[in-house]
Amino acid sequence: MYESGLMIGHFEPLHLGQMRSILDAAGQAKTLHIVIMMHPAPHPDFTITLQDKARWLQMACADLPFIHIHTTDEIELPLHESFADVSIDIVASNAKLQRLKDALGLPTETVLFVAENHPLAQSDVSGQLVMPVVTTPLQSEFDSYAIARNPVAHWSALHPQVRGDYTKTVAIVGGESSGKTTLVHKLANYYGSSFALEMGRLYVGTDLGGSEIGLQYSDYGPIALNHGQAIRAAAARATAPVTIIDTDFVTTQAFCEEYEGRTHPFVSACIDEFRLDHTIMLDNNTPWVDDGMRSLGTPEARGRFEQRLLDIFARHDIELHMIDQPDYDARYQQALLIIDKLIYGK
Repeated sequence: MYESGLMIGHFEPLHLGQMRSILDAAGQAKTLHIVIMMHPAPHPDFTITLQDKARWLQMACADLPFIHIHTTDEIELPLHESFADVSIDIVASNAKLQRLKDALGLPTETVLFVAENHPLAQSDVSGQLVMPVVTTPLQSEFDSYAIARNPVAHWSALHPQVRGDYTKTVAIVGGESSGKTTLVHKLANYYGSSFALEMGRLYVGTDLGGSEIGLQYSDYGPIALNHGQAIRAAAARATAPVTIIDTDFVTTQAFCEEYEGRTHPFVSACIDEFRLDHTIMLDNNTPWVDDGMRSLGTPEARGRFEQRLLDIFARHDIELHMIDQPDYDARYQQALLIIDKLIYGK
């Protein structure tokens, strides 16, 4: 058992292969220090910070107190698609290792853990380093380069703590009786995804006794807040690269303007602060069904509310993907095409 160990990596994204290497190293050292570095070529579709990566590892290792997480944006780690022809600059490598040892106050006997196929593990290289090198078993079923290049295609390899940052939220919006909730459940079942329900309807049931007769201006803030929490929870437990959201903050704002005649500033802030990745809007051209909680059933009211939605989306510079098919199954098929293209690159 070594007194102290060090692992260095990009961990973008943290995947199960890396976690297995961490656990192997942790079994060989009384204290394991993990240093996370910036990725030199981050994926253009995902905005991942050092703090995000630190959170992933902190959460994954929360019950392993002998593992300590650190970050640095001062030392770069080269990115290699393959280790086959990689040459190591001994002087530069030693300088980086020494800087880390000094910054972290690591004991002199600290060892460096690397995969057994890493260039630093080669005998002619490891013998010249300022730290002894110890190898961890190669996780051949996990290709870190391929996973980083296409996290969606390697979803099952991603550590659960990571998936909330690699799922994309898709909101299904539209007027009353446009088929939103049914479509949400169909899409969630198709993709095996988590989803967040429309919070206004739930709020009416839990806080207003099941009727909108008591709904007032002060209720729209809590509705938006509850919806934000539901969206965050759905994304955090993401089971697929897409997370489906039933309605959005724009819809809440539209109802506020419709019934209260004014814009709610907190809801506006939610629209801008909690931006959803994609929005699919259903045209209000399906039959109106009175379910006891709907009140905008006339053609004039439906048209007015739809235009109100469009105006608010434009006000906040939100791009829409319109579905105008009046047939419910055609809407479902059109939504699949949109999501397959936006999320899965099909």
